[in-house]
Amino acid sequence: MNLEAQYNQYLINGKPSAGLSVNDRGLAYGDGVFRTFLVNNGVPHHWELQYQKLSQDCQALGISCPNNDVLTSDIKTLFNDGSDAVAKIIVTRGESSRGYAVPDDIQTSRFVIKSALPIYPLNNQTQGVKLHLCELKLGLQPKFAGVKHLNRLENVLARMEWKDASIADGLLLDSNDNVIECTMSNIFARYGNELITPSLEECGVAGIARARIIENTKRFNLDIKIEALKLNKLMQADEIIICNSLFGAWQVVSFNGKHWAKQVLDAQLRKMLMN
Repeated sequence: MNLEAQYNQYLINGKPSAGLSVNDRGLAYGDGVFRTFLVNNGVPHHWELQYQKLSQDCQALGISCPNNDVLTSDIKTLFNDGSDAVAKIIVTRGESSRGYAVPDDIQTSRFVIKSALPIYPLNNQTQGVKLHLCELKLGLQPKFAGVKHLNRLENVLARMEWKDASIADGLLLDSNDNVIECTMSNIFARYGNELITPSLEECGVAGIARARIIENTKRFNLDIKIEALKLNKLMQADEIIICNSLFGAWQVVSFNGKHWAKQVLDAQLRKMLMN
């Protein structure tokens, strides 16, 4: 699929022919939130969880979230060919004149975008992945912690740090040198039967895949802990897993000068996440 065809598949406020206003606050200020997820045979994957998180993130920023029925109708319209694809939903605060002040009568804008499934190397599943340690540090802002807002410039600049196609993602620390996440995924570290994922109380994105792993750890005879995690402790892990809603879960086998033998937890988690 060429880029023109890919990016022409969208609805803006339910209309396929609408355009983005230059006055939209999502464009001007990153004033909005988004979700990205799989659509299988026209059906959004774990839609209830995705919508719940979208609604929570809107609430955190004081944005009016579009009605569930409105968004499901948009998805049904856009993915009516029954294909497998990726959906991205963007909700912005809406349009306003120049300046940070928000008008009382502002109307939320919604964008639903359809794109092709990403093609990931099969080796990422069978042999594991390599991570880059990012130089960029995440700033602390508890107000935004866990929210997938549109202000993703930190991730963009971090992703520009490497060109090596063999690197699957980059690990991000915060300004206090705590492990937080990767540029496009959340992270877990296993120590025996204990699974740790970093606390996201001050920064970072709380993804749906992360939430589902936390909820299902007992199925894998693991005890979950959500706490501050330093880089030196991460390096002592028996196993490191990264996850998101598109690729599921991959094991990290090479990072920061250390190598780990390929194990099986990522395959088990990936099977759970994709069901």
